Amino acid sequence: MRIVLDTNVIVAAFAARGLCAEVFEICISDHTIVFSEQILVEVERNLTKKIKVPDTVVQDIIGYIRKNGDIVEPHEMDDSICRDKDDIKIIGTALKGKAQFIITGDDDLLTLKTFGDIRIITPRRFWEILRS
Repeated sequence: MRIVLDTNVIVAAFAARGLCAEVFEICISDHTIVFSEQILVEVERNLTKKIKVPDTVVQDIIGYIRKNGDIVEPHEMDDSICRDKDDIKIIGTALKGKAQFIITGDDDLLTLKTFGDIRIITPRRFWEILRS
């Protein structure tokens, strides 16, 4: 499967051991994670400023993601598709990358439930789908 992980899921995966870390590991080993430069910039900023991860570690994480993911330029989207304009890049990335899932903890995205054929779900729901 092709999957877009929202920034909050990626940051949580590297901030602490837990469900997001498990989902990230499964996605990177068994599926294709689709990213955009915009997502990577936001991940880098949040790891550095919010989580206070050292710069060298952040660069290693970004390098790992680049090496193991599929980087695309997001599809141009109309601003009205989502309540939060910052989330448009996530949907645009999923469309351009032909993803089947967007995995997020963001309520602005989760309220959509789907966008075209793309399912928008929580890390917990994705975990349940994998286990069923």
